[in-house]
Amino acid sequence: MDMKPETLDSQLLRTWGASALETLLRHRRAVDQLNVFPVADSDTGTNMVATLQAACRDLQPSDSSVGALVAAAAQRALVAARGNSGVILAQMLRGLADSWTGRVVDGPRFAAGLDTAATSAAGAVAVPTHGTMLTVAAAAAAAAHRHASAGLVSAAEAAAEAAAAAVGATPSQLPALARAGVVDSGGMGLALLMDTFVETLTGSNPGRAQRLLRAQRPGAGQRPFVPQVPRESGSVDYAYEVQYLLEATADGVEQLRERLAGLGDSLVIIGSAATSDSEEPPTWNVHVHVNNIGAAIEAGIEVGRVHRLSVTRFEDVAHKSTDSCGAAHATTHRTIVAITAHTAMAPLLSKEGCHVARDSSPEAIGQAIRASGGGDVIILVDGPHAKPGAESAAALARADGWRVWVIPTSGLPQILAAVAVHDPARRFDDDVIAMAEAAAACHVGEVRIVTAEADTAAGRAPVGSILLLVDADVLAIGHDLLSSSADLLSRLCSAGAELITLIPGAAMSAQDVTSLVEDIGHRWPLVEIQRFPGGQAEPALLIGAE
Repeated sequence: MDMKPETLDSQLLRTWGASALETLLRHRRAVDQLNVFPVADSDTGTNMVATLQAACRDLQPSDSSVGALVAAAAQRALVAARGNSGVILAQMLRGLADSWTGRVVDGPRFAAGLDTAATSAAGAVAVPTHGTMLTVAAAAAAAAHRHASAGLVSAAEAAAEAAAAAVGATPSQLPALARAGVVDSGGMGLALLMDTFVETLTGSNPGRAQRLLRAQRPGAGQRPFVPQVPRESGSVDYAYEVQYLLEATADGVEQLRERLAGLGDSLVIIGSAATSDSEEPPTWNVHVHVNNIGAAIEAGIEVGRVHRLSVTRFEDVAHKSTDSCGAAHATTHRTIVAITAHTAMAPLLSKEGCHVARDSSPEAIGQAIRASGGGDVIILVDGPHAKPGAESAAALARADGWRVWVIPTSGLPQILAAVAVHDPARRFDDDVIAMAEAAAACHVGEVRIVTAEADTAAGRAPVGSILLLVDADVLAIGHDLLSSSADLLSRLCSAGAELITLIPGAAMSAQDVTSLVEDIGHRWPLVEIQRFPGGQAEPALLIGAE
């Protein structure tokens, strides 16, 4: 008879992580479809996968204790977490790390870890809501405590059963779910993870969460009479999700929490473990839904260093503005002028409706504006060198009655990102904002071959070495073009990139590019990859990471 383990060791923990990630990957789209609270943006499963994928990345066998392993996973999840569900999951991992500090975990320690995870996650959310992932976590922890003395397997089975039951009850607790006829998406993801944990210990998946997931029919309301929950409409009143990493003291974060609570809702702030021997302030992941983007960002800047900023629009404004009688206002023809020296990309940009110009002089850009035929013009420039000419040309065009806006981009990938979200049916100002946000959210990576020895932030770079840059900052120096390119792509994917754009230069062969694409697809299955013809002399590889 097979003996079931009564303790969780590092090997079992790694097995659970791999199985949990595979399970979420398999059911990601189904979980996404349940996502109606706090915003129906269909990304709960995707965000949980991205967070868990980062947590499980490169967990080494040398991490021989459960404590070391889960601490490393929690730190990776902190910096990669996206959205409400991802941030809450990362905080739960932080709670496990705070409790599971030894080499192995038994039944009572397992229950204590779930309790710490549920409590810390609820504490990170400014306004915890009943009927969500937090409720499911609390139910699982309570059940595990009741059965902890019977051993790890009994505690795990009880927790999984309670999690599935709690998920099934969420529509009766949260009106937004009842109206849509679905259970909570984050809670469903958590229940899937609990079932997978039981399978890791016993070899058999109880399947409760999967059966519940198959029974879901989004859109079929089931409970017309449900209690009201404060602010149950979540972010219906807020148009943007703002998220960033913040290096700040705990006192500074408390000030930030109070400030952001007055600006919006769905506020979640999670932090890394404090270390007494570190002179640097801890890192925090800040998530909030707001209308005033600038105020939310400035609030963070006031208390610490903000980086890895992400702004997401929940839904665009109506395609046409209407007056009080319902008649549509007249719209002016709008065009995009793209200034770029990448001649190989001109046909693609032209196909997307852009008027492409290589010359960045004010005269050439002015000619392109007038040749575009549009009364409204958005100019995209391929790097800061082209901005002065674009601004001068725009000023002259405005004096002649044109409405012109210059969106400065730091490279071709940002131009492509901006063009991808362009919508001429939107109001001009809204279109400019959406394009500027898309450009700013795209990090530009470069792999360059050193032709003259130079000092860099990463050290002395000899001739023939490889520079790895992100947003013009040198991150590292390599010695092989292909392995250095793979290294930079891995860094960008680890940082949370969802879409990678590859524009190879003349020094990179088609076989090398194919090898890179296959490597990304294998290691980062959720990352979408697109490749375009480049052929430029430098950089050897141009990368967009969104």
